[in-house]
Amino acid sequence: MLQFITRRLVLLLPVLVGILLVTFAIVRLIPGDPCKAMLGEKATPAVCDAFKERYGLNDNLAVQFGRYLVNMAQGDLGMSLRFGRPVADLIAERLPLTIELTIGAMIFAVVVGVSLGVASALRRNSLIDMFTMMLANLGVSMPVFWLGLLLAYLFAIVLKDTPFVLPPSGRFTAGMGLTSLVKFWKLADISGFPKFVMDFLSSLTIVDALIIGKPEVIKDGLRHLILPSIAVGTIPMATIARITRSSILEVLGLDFVRTARAKGLKERLVITKHVMTNAFIPIVTIIGIETGALLSGAVLTETVFVLPGVGTALVQAILARDYPVVQGFTLVIAVIFVFVNLLVDVSYAYLDPRIRLE
Repeated sequence: MLQFITRRLVLLLPVLVGILLVTFAIVRLIPGDPCKAMLGEKATPAVCDAFKERYGLNDNLAVQFGRYLVNMAQGDLGMSLRFGRPVADLIAERLPLTIELTIGAMIFAVVVGVSLGVASALRRNSLIDMFTMMLANLGVSMPVFWLGLLLAYLFAIVLKDTPFVLPPSGRFTAGMGLTSLVKFWKLADISGFPKFVMDFLSSLTIVDALIIGKPEVIKDGLRHLILPSIAVGTIPMATIARITRSSILEVLGLDFVRTARAKGLKERLVITKHVMTNAFIPIVTIIGIETGALLSGAVLTETVFVLPGVGTALVQAILARDYPVVQGFTLVIAVIFVFVNLLVDVSYAYLDPRIRLE
């Protein structure tokens, strides 16, 4: 197991270099000049020449890429052309929100999706089966931005004066802050953590509120996450439900299930001990894929619910031709995907002892 994990981590390096090379080339092939994209009418030839000289854009692409690799090996992801701030700081601010949104969305998707899939498979061709699969097809078909606006209208306007009202946008209610976190993380800084790590931890607002004991902040933050989590988790939920149904139906027809039933084993034990254990590998696979996809940012959901996450930051950077930000966020997304896939591969050995990762 340890050799397998080590080998995968070593193979991560050429994968990341390849991703960086492709991203580096693609963002520079996009028509447009970063100077003109950011300065607009103020982008005179003299100003643009100074701009390119300042950020090293006058050098040929090979020199720029080599310099970027050297800086990245030293832990420097570069400076944002648009904001003049380190890219690592922007990632530390945006990634925690996307992580919280992904966790909320996947909890909704896995709980509802697996439940619907199991109910549908165990009652094949029944009304429950038809209803759940119709619901799954509907979930896949609904555009995220349309569903987000619909949920915001329903829970913020239609149900305004009821106990079911939910906030339609933003991360917290105005005035709901975590001022005591400043003191908390300044005290924690004596342990010598890098600034990126400290900024990242201080942006995990719900976790921070839990640490310092702020139940009102936790409640407010979770209420603001409900609607965007449902909106972005609907498509993964529908996909997980369909995969769960097909996987369980396949296992139900195998010989060992019929043998277990013939021996008089209770149906509940047959399903939980035999069917679900053997059917879970494809379910875990799709959960891993969907988790990695959501961690790369949900642009439409973040836009509809006014959430400053990874997706909106990446799109804004592409439109502004902010090359270091695009490269930095792409690198983080690639690392996330590789580690999520690694966790999925390792889980195979625990779900099915016949699988040997060596």
